[in-house]
Amino acid sequence: MFEKILAVIENVNNVINGIVWGWPVIILILGTGLILSIRTRFLQVRHFGESLNTTIIPTLKSLGKKKEKDSRVNSVSQFEAFSTAISGTVGTGNIVGVVSAILTGGPGAVFWMWVSAFFGMVTNYAENVLGLYFRKKDKNGNLSGGAFYYIAYGLKWKWLGYLAAVFCMLAAVGMSGVQTNKISGTLAEAASRMAQVQNTGTIKFIIGIIVAVMTAVVIIGGIKRIGKVASMLVPFMSLMFIVMAVISIAIHFRHIPGAFALIFSKAFNFRSVGGGILGYGFSQVIRKGMARGVFSNEAGLGSSVIAHSASETREPVKQGLWGVFEVFFDTFIICTLTAVMFLTNFDLSALSADMEDSVMSMNMFSDTFGGFGTAVFSIILPLFAFTTVIAWSYYGEKAVEFVFGGLSEKGRKAAVVIFKILYVVLIAVSSLIKSDLVWAVDDTFNGLMALPNLICVIALSGLVAKITANYFARKKGEKVEPMLSAYPEINEEFKEDILTSNEEMK
Repeated sequence: MFEKILAVIENVNNVINGIVWGWPVIILILGTGLILSIRTRFLQVRHFGESLNTTIIPTLKSLGKKKEKDSRVNSVSQFEAFSTAISGTVGTGNIVGVVSAILTGGPGAVFWMWVSAFFGMVTNYAENVLGLYFRKKDKNGNLSGGAFYYIAYGLKWKWLGYLAAVFCMLAAVGMSGVQTNKISGTLAEAASRMAQVQNTGTIKFIIGIIVAVMTAVVIIGGIKRIGKVASMLVPFMSLMFIVMAVISIAIHFRHIPGAFALIFSKAFNFRSVGGGILGYGFSQVIRKGMARGVFSNEAGLGSSVIAHSASETREPVKQGLWGVFEVFFDTFIICTLTAVMFLTNFDLSALSADMEDSVMSMNMFSDTFGGFGTAVFSIILPLFAFTTVIAWSYYGEKAVEFVFGGLSEKGRKAAVVIFKILYVVLIAVSSLIKSDLVWAVDDTFNGLMALPNLICVIALSGLVAKITANYFARKKGEKVEPMLSAYPEINEEFKEDILTSNEEMK
């Protein structure tokens, strides 16, 4: 019975996925980034240095220093907001997703990941700017924002805002399913290799239950606990992966030129099954690259902005610059290291699309480092995946709060609790579903979530340009009215804060 249900889901999803990830959506993703790049005069290039100097560099310098909290606003630090957002983006998509894209779309898919990331940097920036500008504050001082907020209150299409929130809930479930599926698959494979365990199906389900329980413990504490956990795990797991990847690439350094040659030469594969110029082969390269790129860095989904909107910063542009660095770190560093590591480790002629992506990902480490590599991979991937699971639980929670915002406080809390229970249960179930179906379903949910968000971001691109110009004009010392919030009362409150403290403009 379970197999029949999965078969129906797969057939329906194949139809929807073909529409969602067709050429119109791919053009929309690239077009949004191009429009924003033009309207902000390629901010991702001009202000890339500033995105480092005003975000990650001062944050690293201030680690360990205590900072006074504003009692009027129940928020998290900029770094905790960033860590939550980056934990939602840096997940299995950065390792297994890249391997999957290469196996199914070829090495050229990596090039299209880079293209989506270049424009995604400014798209993510715009999402953060709009998210903070249109975020709301409740009576308890909690700050909430996201794509559904700027669609409903910026574009003033409330029906589309609600639809975006529903798609966010589905994407949250889909994203957690992929991550858990990869955790269980990776650890089951490690167990079969190191302990000669045969019944991996049972192990997968047990691991799924463990992940579900651990997730429940963390998400009960809300954004503050998620932010704390993410800010501890993200730097550790990222550094560990980078060190291992660099060592592996250095060992196979002779294959580096060949790896990049494959990426660029296969990026424009015009050969097709039917002989058309833009045929199946080329479309698969772009679709896999774009889909995995969006899955990895989430630019265009309007997801990470939900975490950023809980930040204590008053300046939308300042948090927007975190978005530029976020996509750069996610794709140009982590995903590129994965791609080069994979392509320098294996002979592509011996690979096929039906190979298990998690197994091949583990082989990258075990072939170079032996049993130690298997052990390290069995630590890194679950950490990547787990932080993504807890981040997306928060995204789904905020979407539920938005959809059921018309209910009493008790009703909203009940809706959130029901969502959390379903989220945790489905985490365990997803460990039993085959890998390619989990990927396909989440790709569809991601595409659905991206559509209303991208439409809104294009419509409000002029506002993004105005808020950006306003911020940099004030940085130059010009006397202009700060654009901090779409709501006059919050704008006045935040304006007073930045007038009495120079922290935001340092």
